[in-house]
Amino acid sequence: MVRPNAGTKGVPRLDRESQILAIASQEFGMRGFTATSVATVAKRAGISKPLIYNYFGSKEGLYEACLDLGGSLVADEIERIARGDSVGIERGMETLGGMFALLEQRRYLWRLFFDVTAPSTGAIADSIGVYADRIGKLAEEGVAELMGLAGNDDELDISAMTSVWLGIVDSLMNWWVEHPEQTAEQMMQRCVRLLTAIVGGAEQ
Repeated sequence: MVRPNAGTKGVPRLDRESQILAIASQEFGMRGFTATSVATVAKRAGISKPLIYNYFGSKEGLYEACLDLGGSLVADEIERIARGDSVGIERGMETLGGMFALLEQRRYLWRLFFDVTAPSTGAIADSIGVYADRIGKLAEEGVAELMGLAGNDDELDISAMTSVWLGIVDSLMNWWVEHPEQTAEQMMQRCVRLLTAIVGGAEQ
């Protein structure tokens, strides 16, 4: 029986859990829930499978813990930016910049929320829903503010634009995962260029 705050090989339990979550998040984020095995995570961490089950209960419990880690980081950062003074496009760009900086060394965390192979019911689906709601509400708030600056308070327009914005963010993050050589700063510069091209084209 492993003591509640004991680790393995002299590693404190909290440190060992953090190590497991870092490796598991990468495996789940890059391979997906179905293709990731507890055995692979254990091998990379240099520990036994039973220890992971002792800490997290199951593969589903491990995934849920990864979701909580990634979800808290992402939602907290978006909320931090939302409490600032930036509005409209400036807030949107600052949000992107915050995400790029936060996830530069762990961009795979974003994919945990959009894994089509993850269970669609139960605790995992509930956790995804909680963080998706937090992120979605913040996105809708920012979009409503942007639309309001343009004199548009139509609820359906705001809903549609929120879906567009979330789709853009998801596409950019997935593109970034597929291009690991691109830094956070390079991504931010690219977003500025893309926005300039869109606005410039619309004004012509």
